[in-house]
Amino acid sequence: MQLEIRPDPAEVGRARRWALSRLAGFGIAADEPLAETLVLLVSELVTNAVVHTGRPAVLRLSLPGGPADVPERAAPSATVRVEVADTSSRAPVPRCARGDATGGRGLALVDCLADRWGWSPEGAGKSIWCELDRCSQPREGAALAYGGALPAYEGLAFEAV
Repeated sequence: MQLEIRPDPAEVGRARRWALSRLAGFGIAADEPLAETLVLLVSELVTNAVVHTGRPAVLRLSLPGGPADVPERAAPSATVRVEVADTSSRAPVPRCARGDATGGRGLALVDCLADRWGWSPEGAGKSIWCELDRCSQPREGAALAYGGALPAYEGLAFEAV
């Protein structure tokens, strides 16, 4: 399933609401850790597309099985995938974000929260994706992305352009 995103910051809230409604249709409650993490990841990826490209994008959400299959018949290890495709061919690049900066930590947060993430060229643009495994234990990543010890990213944050 997918949602067309206009290059407007108000689209970030619409994308979050859309993702929550899709999760509800699959039997995943908004207050479940999976839903909370997934909505945060949607927010970060859509924000990057809207803010850094200024172009339309497409949000894709891939959930295991169909609504009738979840939650009773879905495998507990099923993977949920979030993907945002935009028309900018520029790869995500690391950038330094000062401790008092109000932005610049989006992809560091994605890296800490998602089980996997990456990007690839798509048409004239690119697709940035991340995956969450339903059986994964909650991670400490969010605290790390917002000021904790980040040895692999010390002094760096990421910007998707």
